[in-house]
Amino acid sequence: MNFIKTEIEGVYIIEPKVFGDARGYFFEAFSQRKFNENVCGTVFVQDNESKSCYGVLRGLHFQKPPYTQAKLVSCVRGKVLDVAVDIRKGSPTFGKYVAVELSEDNHRMLFVPKGFAHGFSVLSDIAVFQYKCDNYYAPQSEGAIIWNDPDINIDWQIPATDVILSEKDKKHPFLKDLITPFTY
Repeated sequence: MNFIKTEIEGVYIIEPKVFGDARGYFFEAFSQRKFNENVCGTVFVQDNESKSCYGVLRGLHFQKPPYTQAKLVSCVRGKVLDVAVDIRKGSPTFGKYVAVELSEDNHRMLFVPKGFAHGFSVLSDIAVFQYKCDNYYAPQSEGAIIWNDPDINIDWQIPATDVILSEKDKKHPFLKDLITPFTY
C-alpha cells in the first residue's frame, strides 16, 4: 500500500497495490498493522455503505464530541469526488479542504480524521461508497456545514443544477456561522 500525505496534516490518500491478470485483479483493501504504522492508531468499529445516482451530493457531515468519527472511505463501484474540510478551530488549514477522486478503477481510499467535515459528489451513473468509522453513529451528535459555502468554494465537478440533496443537507449553516466543537 502507498500512503500519500496530503496538503492538510492528518488526511491521507491510500493506494493499494493491485495485482491484475487475465482473471481480474486482487488487492489488500485494508491492513490494520500497515494503517497503524503509516497513518495512526485508529481502530475501526463500524462499516457503512451507500448507493447513489449521478448528481447526489452527501455532506458536508461530521459528528460532534463525544461521538466524533474518523473515516476511511472508498468507492467500490462508479466514481465520486470525495472531500474533507478542516473545521478545527486554530488550525493553520481551517476552512481548507482536500478533494480526491475515488473510483472502482483507481481503488483509492481517503482517510478523514476527526475534526473534519466530510462529503462526496457522485460523478458516475451509480456509485457504491463504503465508510469505515472509528466510532458508532450517534444521530444526536450530527453536525454539518452547507455544501456550497462560498468561503470554502468546493468545485464538486458537477453543475449545481444537477446536484441532488437530502432535505437535511439543504439547510446546514455556513462554516463562518458554525460553532465548531473541534480545536487544533
